[in-house]
Amino acid sequence: MPAVKRVLLSVTDKSGLLPFAKGLAALGCELISTGGTAKMLRDGGLAVKDVSEVTGFPEMLDGRVKTIHPRVAAGILARRAVPEHMAALAEHEIATIDMVVVNLYEFEKVAAKQGAPVEELIENIDIGGPTMIRAAAKNFEDVAVVTSADDYEPILAELSASEGVLSKKTHWNLARKAYATTAKYDAAITARLASIEVGDEGWSDVKETTPRVLNVHVPRLQALRYGENPHQAAALYAAGTKGIAGCKQLHGKELSYNNLVDLDAAWQLICEFSEPAAANIKHTNPCGCAEQATLVEAYRKAYEADPVSAFGGVLAFNRTLDEETALEVSKLFVEAIAAPGYSDKALSILTAKKNLRLVTVEGGVADELVVKSITGGFLAQSPDLATFDPATARVVTERQPTEAEWVALKFGWKVCKHVKSNAIVYAQAGQLLSSGAGQMSRVFSVEIGARKSVLSLAGSVVASDAFFPFPDGPEGAVANGATAIIQPGGSVKDGDVIAAANRLGIAMVFTGVRHFRH
Repeated sequence: MPAVKRVLLSVTDKSGLLPFAKGLAALGCELISTGGTAKMLRDGGLAVKDVSEVTGFPEMLDGRVKTIHPRVAAGILARRAVPEHMAALAEHEIATIDMVVVNLYEFEKVAAKQGAPVEELIENIDIGGPTMIRAAAKNFEDVAVVTSADDYEPILAELSASEGVLSKKTHWNLARKAYATTAKYDAAITARLASIEVGDEGWSDVKETTPRVLNVHVPRLQALRYGENPHQAAALYAAGTKGIAGCKQLHGKELSYNNLVDLDAAWQLICEFSEPAAANIKHTNPCGCAEQATLVEAYRKAYEADPVSAFGGVLAFNRTLDEETALEVSKLFVEAIAAPGYSDKALSILTAKKNLRLVTVEGGVADELVVKSITGGFLAQSPDLATFDPATARVVTERQPTEAEWVALKFGWKVCKHVKSNAIVYAQAGQLLSSGAGQMSRVFSVEIGARKSVLSLAGSVVASDAFFPFPDGPEGAVANGATAIIQPGGSVKDGDVIAAANRLGIAMVFTGVRHFRH
């Protein structure tokens, strides 16, 4: 591989650039730069040649034309091993460029601004940057292309250790990253401009919940041992640090595909609560959930609802895990735990379990599209962020819920949203008692939820993710001890269901909101 002797630097994000450039200069590299980048380097005490000196042509059109020139492009694209290429450079007195350090105009940052005018969006579409990046990446065997500040230190270290030469592997890895950079950039432009219409009267921004172009462009963060089953390959892809995909693992075995799916279900559920809460998830369904005055009490209440299913489950907490709660958790075999943080004493207790996976999670539930693959394509929908709304909920029975029933109904409604359909939740204030999940018949969910309950259902409330199509569901719930029901309503048989509730003497609330979860 050729030694790096001549470097072109032109960046928007100048983080870490000056130390990198000083390191290159110390290795004897000639530095070529443009505009603000050149000024920053000179202000930092470095000798820099302007691109205009190389091209013999001034920057023009408010900086739109700087590096788009044969003397730059040829210096990047010429293949050193092709005599005709090198002869052409010699004929036109063009020197080779061995490294291109470029990052792009911050289009995504501008696009994220509320009300950013189209003119500003257009001006932040980089032309010269992607051109140089792609040219250098195409000629990766001769030119190193650097698009991320994360690579500055490793590159300097390798150059220093190898007499100014980068390995072929490094060149290739940098080129792959470069193509991913321009692909992501183009995808961001495509997605944003897809929502803008132009007509005779000017520009209009069409706000759409679902984009006209779905771009899923995120790097592979981690290869997983396998998928849902050992014969399936799997990996985690993520671009940020929020949520389960961006969680930080503190201890334990490698996270599996199923761990991550269950942790995500647990985290989404736990984010529903403002008071200390704990949730135990098994196969994406909550087998225990509680919201109490203290975290340890929430955990105890969550555990006692279904101690059999709790074994080998995944836990989530919405508070920093403390010593007392950790002592309780340590009595049970758990696969993984997600929490915002852990006290030092809690970590000491839990890390005594060698295989227990402990992760910290930042942020709540993101307001972003939920994407699911199907054969031949993708489905996308806005996230289910609907909560109980007193303004739209209405009591449809003769009897009003008691104050205690109201507390239980609102709690059960939060949990029911995270149980697979058909979903039935038996609850009391701040505690899930039992649930019937994923049944083909709602009345079966009512029966199964009661049958597997280890706690008394006398005086409980029932939450249903969708309407009851017949009176048999509420009748079964009441027979099992329920005194109040919360459901969306909307069945053609609502009248019959309400009449049954009145006959049974229970309270019933219609929310007007359905929470199917498939």
